Amino acid sequence: MDYDGIDSLPLEAYTEKAYLDYSMYVILDRALPHIGDGLKPVQRRIVYAMSELGLSAKSKHKKSARTVGDVLGKFHPHGDSACYEAMVLMAQPFSYRYPLVDGQGNWGSQDDPKSFAAMRYTESRLTPYAKVLLQELGEGTVDWGANFDGTLQEPSLLPARLPNILLNGGMGIAVGMATDIPPHNLREVVQACIALLKNPNLETTDLTEYVIGPDYPTHAEIITPHEDILKIYETGLGSLKMRACWKREQGDIIITALPYHVSGSKILDQIAEQMRAKKLPMVDDLRDESDHECPTRLVITPRSNRVDLEQLMSHLFASTDLEKNYRVNMNVIGTNGRPSVKGLKAILSEWLAYRRATVIRRLEWRLDKVLQRLHILDALLIAFLNIDEVIAIVRENDEPKPLLVQRFALSDLQAEAILDLKLRHLARLEEIKIRSEQKALAKERDYLQALLDSPVRLTTLIRKELEADAKTYGDDRQSPLVAREASHVLDESALVPAEPVTVVLSKMGWIRVAKGHELDPVGLNYKQGDTYLSSAQGRSNQQVILLGSTGRSYSLIAHSLPSARGQGEPVTGRFSAPANARFDYVLMGMPKQYYLLSSNFGYGFIVQYQDMFSKTKGGKATLTVPKGSRALLPSLIENINTAQVVAATSSGYLLIIDASDLPQMAKGKGNKIINIPVKSLKAGDEVVVAVAVLQAEQKLIVHSGKKFKTIQKNELLEYVGERGRRGKMLPRGYQSVTALEVS
Repeated sequence: MDYDGIDSLPLEAYTEKAYLDYSMYVILDRALPHIGDGLKPVQRRIVYAMSELGLSAKSKHKKSARTVGDVLGKFHPHGDSACYEAMVLMAQPFSYRYPLVDGQGNWGSQDDPKSFAAMRYTESRLTPYAKVLLQELGEGTVDWGANFDGTLQEPSLLPARLPNILLNGGMGIAVGMATDIPPHNLREVVQACIALLKNPNLETTDLTEYVIGPDYPTHAEIITPHEDILKIYETGLGSLKMRACWKREQGDIIITALPYHVSGSKILDQIAEQMRAKKLPMVDDLRDESDHECPTRLVITPRSNRVDLEQLMSHLFASTDLEKNYRVNMNVIGTNGRPSVKGLKAILSEWLAYRRATVIRRLEWRLDKVLQRLHILDALLIAFLNIDEVIAIVRENDEPKPLLVQRFALSDLQAEAILDLKLRHLARLEEIKIRSEQKALAKERDYLQALLDSPVRLTTLIRKELEADAKTYGDDRQSPLVAREASHVLDESALVPAEPVTVVLSKMGWIRVAKGHELDPVGLNYKQGDTYLSSAQGRSNQQVILLGSTGRSYSLIAHSLPSARGQGEPVTGRFSAPANARFDYVLMGMPKQYYLLSSNFGYGFIVQYQDMFSKTKGGKATLTVPKGSRALLPSLIENINTAQVVAATSSGYLLIIDASDLPQMAKGKGNKIINIPVKSLKAGDEVVVAVAVLQAEQKLIVHSGKKFKTIQKNELLEYVGERGRRGKMLPRGYQSVTALEVS
């Protein structure tokens, strides 16, 4: 409905249109670079405003505030701080591969890129490379449009002579899309352009022979594999990985180059934080020795010369910004005015088409100027050849122009040129100059026309100009591409000194660790009503295994446990065990060592120590314990091929079998070691009371209450049998077995 000339729209329609208009503005006029000159609007306006101020590479520096003021007042009515930050970015050699602004003063540092001084303090001018963007601006190469208030004209694009979109890259966040284009080496990109000019049918794989990868303004290594880089160039999407460079120097680690936009102070903070958390015991000291001669020199001093520096650096690469990923999203505004993600070949091909159109416009503009001048020279020559008659017409007539046009068949432009002649130019010498200029311009006209008429000659001209610019502005690659192994964070055990310790577990489930192996765990001070249950000796960097009554195993690193000077902490605070479960045994060993796990129902198997490690608080179901059963004390097996397993039941039966008869498993119930009647198991009359591992030449001691009996080697043969058999009854008086011991 209409009310007094005001249109009424539904709120939904209005907000949709308003947001769509805003989105298109942000995408096309703020956040994304154009493929033609590789610049966003604010960057383009800064460069153009500086050229209008005469701030070429050969001029004196001027206050940056002067440039920012011109940009805001004439072309870009936005915030001064945002405009100045965009200008600063183009001046920082550690941010731009080929800077466009030559700054004088404090323009920030790699440690803190935003530490630049205010615009009233800094001075600036354009760099020589900026000439690549501006050199052909006044030669009819680009379209012009009105500025924001319609009082001035500004270029819609700059006539870039090189593919700046790839050379300096760019990043930006629009509405619903973003762009992250890495910088590249000028010489490599030009070689790829020339190859594409010679053979437009080249594929991306062919172009990567010239453009081997991005080239950031840092000497850090790009360690992304060639296959991944090729995929990025084919799709325009992916990620790159950079790694700092380092060397050994008198036992220290010297970091000499950092990844793109990585701060050395931040790296030192990240390493220091790990040192404070006692996660880097092998590092003794950190220093920043960077100066003007060595912009990056970070020193890491290891605790001793026995530290594996390669392993330490691998950990630091994985846990700090010494190794960093960079997203690649080559989203640009194409020559059709639409944003899209493009691969390497698409970008180069489209830019070459833009460059060809620019060169054609430049040649046509120059040809028009040449033809116009030749047209004027024809008239001037007629005037000199008929000088007396021309003078007479001018002297005798108030309006000589129509008479000149009629008498000599001139155009208005030619007649005007004759009338504008000064008396000093009527000398005989001028005729010689005119004929000489005519000859030179005619030659240039033929040359320009030949270029415009021949695509081959035009391509040759583009190629020669690319080669000339590459020679003038090109440089060597800064970011080497190196194949490296993947970095890995060291596990906690590798970061902790391997000191001898004893871990003690109490009956009420309290755990603690004491230094050394000489400790008497039974004699420790326990909480009221609590006593000793189990202990294990090992190293502080080893994993401690706790085996519960339900057969679940739980693991933690020894050095993380509280000191035995106190009473420790409850294990239930570390793990999420079932409500009715108990922690019965504590173990310490090497990852590859073998242990015998068994239940009092007579089943068991052999497991590697590392297979009992748990990754969650809930533990790992290692030993399957039948209902009514419980886990027995695990036993270390030093040699499976020679060891024997001894099992004793509560009814006095003893059986010895070869350890190799039991299966090696990561988890499960296992196989039957000794046979117990099913009825006895169900009634609970008979169970396995003890299992032990007997190594070669060892004796077996059977404990029955306070009594014990030592079974010699020749007597052991009487109890040897096949796995799963009933075994042999022990002598009278020792049938109530309480424990088995080997010595």
